[in-house]
Amino acid sequence: MARSYTSRKLSSRYPTDLEAWKKLGAHYRETMRRRTLAELFSRDPKRAERFSLSACDLTLDYSKNHISAKTRKLLTSLAKQCAVPAAVEAMFSGAPINATEGRSVLHVALRAAPADGVAPQTPGVSEVGETLDAIGAFVDGVHSGTICGHGGERFTDVVNIGIGGSDLGPVMASRALRPYWKKSMRFHSVSNIDGTQLADLTAELDPARTLFVVCSKTFTTLETMTNAAAAREWLVGKLGAAAVESHFVAASTNHEAMNEFGIRPDYRFGFWDWVGGRYSLWSAVGLSLALVVGMDAFRRLLAGGRGMDRHFRNAPLDENMPVLLAMIGIWYNNFFGAETQAILPYDNRLDRFPAYLQQLQMESSGKSVRMDGKRVRCHTGMAIWGEAGNNAQHSFYQLLHQGTRSIPVDFILPVKSSGASQAQQDLAIANCLGQAEALMDGFDEEGLAPYRVHRGNQPSNLILFDELCPETLGQLIALYEHKVFVEGVVWGIDSFDQWGVELGKKTASALSGVVAGGRRYGGGNPSTRSLLERVRKLRP
Repeated sequence: MARSYTSRKLSSRYPTDLEAWKKLGAHYRETMRRRTLAELFSRDPKRAERFSLSACDLTLDYSKNHISAKTRKLLTSLAKQCAVPAAVEAMFSGAPINATEGRSVLHVALRAAPADGVAPQTPGVSEVGETLDAIGAFVDGVHSGTICGHGGERFTDVVNIGIGGSDLGPVMASRALRPYWKKSMRFHSVSNIDGTQLADLTAELDPARTLFVVCSKTFTTLETMTNAAAAREWLVGKLGAAAVESHFVAASTNHEAMNEFGIRPDYRFGFWDWVGGRYSLWSAVGLSLALVVGMDAFRRLLAGGRGMDRHFRNAPLDENMPVLLAMIGIWYNNFFGAETQAILPYDNRLDRFPAYLQQLQMESSGKSVRMDGKRVRCHTGMAIWGEAGNNAQHSFYQLLHQGTRSIPVDFILPVKSSGASQAQQDLAIANCLGQAEALMDGFDEEGLAPYRVHRGNQPSNLILFDELCPETLGQLIALYEHKVFVEGVVWGIDSFDQWGVELGKKTASALSGVVAGGRRYGGGNPSTRSLLERVRKLRP
């Protein structure tokens, strides 16, 4: 299976040349662009049942989309012709599907059981269980008080220092799982390089009870190491240099750099080059989360991810939730011309989930070159954005209802309250269902003023589940991870590199000495030169 995927990825064939793609284009032009959602429902009274699917604890209602049974058949045919099943098996077997970096992609191994047979021969996979046990022992030690601060005080505040996936993952999950926080623990995060987050935090933290978790695989990430150095300086100023080894722990593999920083050997937790940053929550990068919610909840999160992995690996394409989400996304992106997608969770504890998916999808799919080195011939990733529940309704839903663009929406809806009043969650449910209905049905009647007309016919998915808990959060994250992967397979791009991030970093590094005043600007950009002059005049 992995061999067939390798030959496919190096093929000169583009998805736009495939029979299924051409048939989808004709199907769109001849039928679906003119058929409304209301028509689709009137033609099939059981449409809501025929176009819904359950996997693990999630139910996906995709009936409010511009698709018919024929559309679904053509979309799954496209997935087959693009060798999606072979690509899935290649990932789970440990093939180097991150082609530009020559790496396997095995975040799935971080939550797998040995019986799952996930890449057993790949270096590092056999160490996953040992690393998880070591994390568990450390977490339990902190909670029991056997691992404590320099002066013997118990830790009460955990500060995650990272950026990108090393920040967005722990931050999103810690907010989502707020009811699971240990009573004695609080979570904080520092990511941006401007220093304001740390400055605000240190004004309220007790250094004797604060544990810093530095997340950087290479221990060289500019933003992370700048903030870590500033945190170290603050701690040394408060407790002395000897306190560093008791108050800093790291998720990294650069032992030389950790030695220099002062991270003690038993406070280091590594991960492997087959774990990408935006897929790293399941690894030692999740240490700060585990410290706050406890190992039982963390393992439940992993179990939720594993459940979705098993569904993704084994379910037929037309009954496979990540595959269907991906192919619906391709349908809107490449045939309807949609440019953005909104993610709208109706539980405020998921307020950072849209931002998490922004990185996951836009860093993965923001590519214009295929894995064979040729330019793509179709649009790739859409821009992802969103906000939680009723806050979003009072912010940008006006654009969804009466704007000029059609924007596909994913509604995410837990039924039970995640710790507040069920009566209030019932109001959230009513609002979510009402908004999805209004987007589809619109509103118009004879004599109605034009500015009050809602055109309707706006597509949406709705992902429904019982309650927001570690398992369902794990399933949601894995669902979107796999959705992004399938889209990349169809487009022929590498969903697991991020070379586009590097150029800006390199340019910023060259400018840092200039901004600080130690060097003259040697570049040729006239706008930058002018702005640097203005910066010099305004600096204190």
